[in-house]
Amino acid sequence: MDAVYLKIREIARDIVARYPQPDFYADHASEVAESQQFYRTDRSIGQLRRTMADRLGNNLGHGLGHVEKVAIDAGTLVIIESRLAGHAEPRVRRNLLLAQCAGLLHDICRKEPSHAEKGAEMARRILNAYPLAPEEIGCVCTAIRNHEAFTRLEDLPVQRARLISDCLYDADKFRWGPDNFTHTLWDMVDSSNPSLKTFVDHYPTGMAVLKKIRKTFRSQTGRRYGPQFIDIGIAIGEALYEVILTQFMTDS
Repeated sequence: MDAVYLKIREIARDIVARYPQPDFYADHASEVAESQQFYRTDRSIGQLRRTMADRLGNNLGHGLGHVEKVAIDAGTLVIIESRLAGHAEPRVRRNLLLAQCAGLLHDICRKEPSHAEKGAEMARRILNAYPLAPEEIGCVCTAIRNHEAFTRLEDLPVQRARLISDCLYDADKFRWGPDNFTHTLWDMVDSSNPSLKTFVDHYPTGMAVLKKIRKTFRSQTGRRYGPQFIDIGIAIGEALYEVILTQFMTDS
């Protein structure tokens, strides 16, 4: 990444630091901690994390850092949603495992066309070696296949498949908030190395997509908290855009 982008990234991170964390993390601190603990200690998740660390690299801005955050937030969401649905604790824990597997695997084919569909196929091949029932693997693969925004959601008559799918989608779209301006955007810039003019020309289109994401959250908890993630991201993005135009594009 060249010096100009490094400076813009530093400014972006300073802007992000002005904002508090989204309410989701304070309101559900115990579930967040539970998901984090499971992520650190479960043997299957540990094995899968090592596999993904070897495979992902930068991955067009969706590398290991991204999928780990998605896995932990998807796990947090599935704990909340499972208990709201009255599931027994053994089922809650099993759903947590599936949500975190889906989070770690969802972008495994990010660099390929139809990455969600291909990612689901790859995930199935990987998970066949894990102690999961065929129905459980099917839930993970369905979630991965349905995690892209603005695509037609499959009809999911199985309640558990819908639960895992919704929680993966919402956790992935939480990343379109502050995370987009601390990490994801700059990892993508580092991969594609656009000129600053190209970056600025495409910036309004990216912001328009960000605003559309706001209305797409799927789970009950995601619909409650997701819009705040996006609102913070929009505010950060607009502030950063003004800085770029006034401080970096004055000679263009």
